[in-house]
Amino acid sequence: MNQSFYGLLLWIFLVAPPVANFMESVMVIHMHMQMPMLVISGMLMARFFQKRFSGFFEKWNSNGVPGITLFVVIMIYWMLPRTMDEALTTPLVEGFKFISLPFLAGFSLRDSWKKLNPFGKNSIIVSFTVLFLGLGWLYIWSPVQLCNNYLVIQQVTLGWGFLTTAIGMVVYLGYNFFIDPSAYE
Repeated sequence: MNQSFYGLLLWIFLVAPPVANFMESVMVIHMHMQMPMLVISGMLMARFFQKRFSGFFEKWNSNGVPGITLFVVIMIYWMLPRTMDEALTTPLVEGFKFISLPFLAGFSLRDSWKKLNPFGKNSIIVSFTVLFLGLGWLYIWSPVQLCNNYLVIQQVTLGWGFLTTAIGMVVYLGYNFFIDPSAYE
């Protein structure tokens, strides 16, 4: 079986109501597990569409910039506290989450990442590191409850999750700066 089939299976698993309800019941799982797994399912499924419609992807996303821009816009949209709240209360917004993350963000990331030069890749990682630091600060030290559907303690936990992810990205950037990965290939 190929990776597109596994991506489809992962997407069906994540969309299944018991799985979706469980993952959405805990804020940090909703943001740091369900949403990235939806993007990963899209990245896996994208291979099938890249083979079938290679001309479309080459024409639309020849240098990777349009695709990565779409990925960044979709990801920033889903990091807003209000959109995460609306995904729990409005079925249309929840449906958009299950469509946009795999089929817009995941497809775009898969098609764009190899086309970007190292500077472009590092710029994206640095941008998300700064964004995650800001979101971590916001969720941890916000004096008010940002999401109506989650407790404040879940909000603080999510903030620490963002900070931990940002630290991991800083370590990765440091590794790329000080170590030449091609020396080990």
